[in-house]
Order: sequence, then C-alpha cells, then structure tokens
Amino acid sequence: MAKDNEEYYVPEQSPWPIVGAIGLGFFAIGVVSMLQDKAYGHYVFLTGSLIIAYMMYGWFRDVVRESLAGLYSKQMNRSFRWGMIWFIFSEVMFFAALFGALFYARVLSVPDLAEGYNSSLLWPEFTANWPLLNNPNPKEYQGPIEAMGPWGLPAMNTLLLLTSGATITFAHWGLQLDKRSNLITGLALTVMLGAAFIVCQGFEYYHAYHELKLTLDSGIYGSLFFMLTGFHGAHVTVGTIMLFVILIRSIKGHFTHEEHFAFEAAAWYWHFVDVVWLILFVFVYWL
Repeated sequence: MAKDNEEYYVPEQSPWPIVGAIGLGFFAIGVVSMLQDKAYGHYVFLTGSLIIAYMMYGWFRDVVRESLAGLYSKQMNRSFRWGMIWFIFSEVMFFAALFGALFYARVLSVPDLAEGYNSSLLWPEFTANWPLLNNPNPKEYQGPIEAMGPWGLPAMNTLLLLTSGATITFAHWGLQLDKRSNLITGLALTVMLGAAFIVCQGFEYYHAYHELKLTLDSGIYGSLFFMLTGFHGAHVTVGTIMLFVILIRSIKGHFTHEEHFAFEAAAWYWHFVDVVWLILFVFVYWL
C-alpha cells in the first residue's frame, strides 16, 4: 500500500516503455522517409503514430488505475510533479531552439546576405527586409506574395488562448473549492477553446498556402513560420486531448481538492502553451 512506500516507490514491470520506443522508431523513420518523398513514408509514419497512441492510452490507463487504488504515496506524488516540471523545462528548451533559429535568420544570416562581400554580384536585387519576401534565389525558392499579418485569424487565436487560460483557472478554483460543476464547466470551455484554436489554425494554413503562397518551400520565412506555428499547434492538440481526458475523469468524480495532480499537470502544460503562443504572436506575426 501507499503508506508502505513513503520513501521510495518501485513500480511493477511494464511493457509500455519498449512499446513506446518501437513506436517512436517507426515515427522517426516515417518522418524522414516522407521528407525524402519515399512512397512508404506515410504508412510508416501512421504505424508509428498508432503505436504511440496505443502506448499512451495503455500507460496512462494503468497509472489512473494505480492512483485510484491508492497505491501512490506522497513521495510518488512528488516524483510526478518533478517529472512534469522537467518535462515542461525540456519543452521550454525545445522552443528556445526554434526561436533561436528565428533570431539567427532575422538578425544574422539575412543581413549578412544583403551586406556580404559578393552580395552585389550574387544577388544584386536582394534586400534584407523581414519577413523575407524577396528570396536570394527566387527561381528555386519563390517567396510568398505577402507576409501573414498579426490581425485576423492570428489575433482571434490569441483571444481564444487567453480566454482558455482564464477558463482553466476557473476550473482549478472550482476543484479547490469542491465545486464540481465549476470544474466541469471550466474544463469543457477550455477544451472547446482549444479545439477552436486548432480549427482556426487550419483555416490560417489554407489561407497561407492558397492565397498568400506562403508554404514550406517559400524560403527561410516560410520554413520558420510553419516550423514554429506547426509545432505550437501540435502542442495545442496534445494539450486539448489531455484536458478532454481530465474532463471525462472529472465527470466520473475522480478528483478531490486534495488529490488532483493529473489536473494540475494538464493545467501547467496548457499555461505553458499559452505563454509560448504570446511570444510567437509577437515575434512571428507582429514584429
């Protein structure tokens, strides 16, 4: 029982780590194969994605069952919290690398191309204006017609995520005060706002590709735009799924104001996603 494991908890043997490793292997091979236009890339990618989804479902199912059975001690709860903290820290470093690539392109490499020793001979009509619409080699990398502005769908998405930060906080207050109706209402609203963000981003991408000619192949601006917004959109999708699972568990009455780490972990992750979007909105869309 939990009281017998206050100092250290040794979980039972589990197949999920090796299943996850196999899924990640297929996933990575699939991504690389698709980038190389291999015919089998999509199938390998889909196989890896399904294995990872199966692993996550099974692993989290086991954790939920163990928690409800009272097998976790205070020490285990501390381990869960530190694990989530380090996971979010790794995500901070991940996005720091992506924003570092944006900084390098805007502040260093693009000005160097315009001011370099041979720039007048290699690209006489090139100017270092960001967002970069006039690529150094427009025959190979056709620039977009215009940049994606901050207003319209990006501003709408900002409003959606800011509002979702308020609704998840409302849900947290409801849980702490033992008001389950407030908890469920706040979670449901947050899930709907997250889903609305994903839908709006889909419309934004359609607008970028078909009307602005802003694609992954349109030079450094296009690749950085989709890399940053795409990875953030993937995180919003994961966060929305997490909150939907927490919503279902809340409806089933799984959490109390004393024991609700799963809710806290999802809320931490969602607030992190909100902060990343605010930084992204300023440096990718606005400035």
